[in-house]
Amino acid sequence: MKKGIWIMVTLIIVFSILCLVRKTRKEIIKTPKKVLQLNYNKYSFYKEEYQNRYENYKIKFPELKTKDIVLRVNMGLDHGFYTETSETKEFSILMLVNKYHYVSSDFVPDNLVLVSEYAKDDMYLNQECAYAFIKMAKDAEIDGYNIRAISTYRTIEYQENLYNNYVKSDGIEKADTYSARPGYSEHHTGLAIDVDNRVLSYNNFENTKEFTWMMENAYKYGFILRYPKDSTITGYIYEPWHFRYVGIEVATYIHEHNITFEEYYYEFLDK
Repeated sequence: MKKGIWIMVTLIIVFSILCLVRKTRKEIIKTPKKVLQLNYNKYSFYKEEYQNRYENYKIKFPELKTKDIVLRVNMGLDHGFYTETSETKEFSILMLVNKYHYVSSDFVPDNLVLVSEYAKDDMYLNQECAYAFIKMAKDAEIDGYNIRAISTYRTIEYQENLYNNYVKSDGIEKADTYSARPGYSEHHTGLAIDVDNRVLSYNNFENTKEFTWMMENAYKYGFILRYPKDSTITGYIYEPWHFRYVGIEVATYIHEHNITFEEYYYEFLDK
């Protein structure tokens, strides 16, 4: 009789322990998701309406840090390039034009001025950008370097012809990796400059001493390398010849933190 009671008590204890273990296991499985959700909203640029998108992006890219997930989803990278796009209407030196943000066909940047000094031909840039570029090129010349603008402001029509020719040559998929569709090019802003050293083709600019000088000094004049090497954010291949004016303060921050303009924009400027 006593033996039967002890067996029953033992079974009850074992059953209770199994139930407790099962409950604890469920809580452990649930905990990471709860913690992950709480981590998102600690950033000032967190958007509650994107919560599900953050979680889905985390599943797809589990190696990314929480901050990077929030920023990339805010950028629109969980959608394909040239989808879910919006128009950038107001001109500023910190305006964003990329594969998710375009300017209209009648857009003209503010204060365009003619640039003939340190340029391949007569070209146009935003005035503030132009003055900064000329100062940079002059200072570089004093140090023994030759920096020349070979492409600056472009109209929508110019970009359309350029892009269509690339598509005819390489196909749309490849063309999209190195050329912007009309309306989506930074060159429409008057704030972007392609450069060379007057000797080699711009495609070889990375192999020049001028490129090294630019990487060490361009931010001091307000310029950043717009499409850096190995970046999966911009949607473009590495372009060591393409620089963008954003002002000295922002350029310095981007240089010191080794980030893209998109990362800066969506952390500090996106509203």
